[in-house]
Amino acid sequence: MSDHKHEHGEDCGCGHDHDHEHEESVFIVTDEEGKEHEMVMVYTFESKEQLYAVLLDKNDPEADGVIFRVEEENDDAYLVNIEDEEEWERVVTVYNKIIEEEDRE
Repeated sequence: MSDHKHEHGEDCGCGHDHDHEHEESVFIVTDEEGKEHEMVMVYTFESKEQLYAVLLDKNDPEADGVIFRVEEENDDAYLVNIEDEEEWERVVTVYNKIIEEEDRE
């Protein structure tokens, strides 16, 4: 998993009233220590025409969420760690603005 995290609250884990699909998208993510985590996609958003996904640990909803870049090849989608610090800062800024707007509603 990435070192980049976003703190979340209760309910779906993110503390915000997002429009979630009823089907859970579960991914197995291996962290730096080789431990596997079942992660649930709770939110997606775009920045600069690139799709990003926010995932929470299915077995630990109080844990911090993780943002991944979604890349597609043929008909398959892959989650990719965001390694570039500039991209990470941009993505976090966009996500935080989305959250702020939802909190105002």
